[in-house]
Amino acid sequence: MSLRLLCVVAHPDDECFAFGGALALAADDGAETSVICFTDGQAATNRGTAQTGEELGAMRRAEFAASCDILGVRHHELLTFQDAQLEHHTLSELGGLLVQRFRSFQPHVVLTFGGEGALNNHPDHTTVSAATTAAFHWSGNPKRFPEHGIPWRPQRLYYLTYNFFLPDRPAPLPAPWTTVLDIRSARARKQQAFKAHTSQAPLMDRARLVFEDHGDDERYVLAYTTEPQPASQTTDLFAGVG
Repeated sequence: MSLRLLCVVAHPDDECFAFGGALALAADDGAETSVICFTDGQAATNRGTAQTGEELGAMRRAEFAASCDILGVRHHELLTFQDAQLEHHTLSELGGLLVQRFRSFQPHVVLTFGGEGALNNHPDHTTVSAATTAAFHWSGNPKRFPEHGIPWRPQRLYYLTYNFFLPDRPAPLPAPWTTVLDIRSARARKQQAFKAHTSQAPLMDRARLVFEDHGDDERYVLAYTTEPQPASQTTDLFAGVG
């Protein structure tokens, strides 16, 4: 059986900067991977050569596709929500959209941000976390969104977490990790995927030290699972999944 991993993010470059190691390792192990990104990042501070929001959005869509290819992502979808405005949409709207994708792709494992909004406390990240969490619970419930297909129950939902803070940002409230992924074999691909986001070159320069100091692993917390179990430390997102 081919295992499937779905990652849900808010902006182009989230998929590599935050989750690139997990995606690359899963692909290396033969898992089918997919990424859903809600916005095309038109509110970004760094705008490359773009003169308009539409130009930046088109540029970032192409960068997102190139990054996913480098990480071995088989399926990727970039939606049309407005950057920096996700919190103004209802949970039912965003979660229902994800339920449809969950039931179509049928992931065994789902990755997204934690409710703190990641290292930069971004409200889009928090909103994506809430919508993904709702969809994780709703997807297997036949009473929720029956128009979106046959119910499918993913087995694991993980939130990204970390063991460091960014020096120029307010410290978030990270969740304690349950899984530490050794991503040294995928580290170069993660960096290469980030470099595919050429419009975000200044961000890459600022993030260089983060990659140098913390680039050997990614940390996740197992938030929900289909079987009652004690929390334990693991090194594999798919441990016990099948």
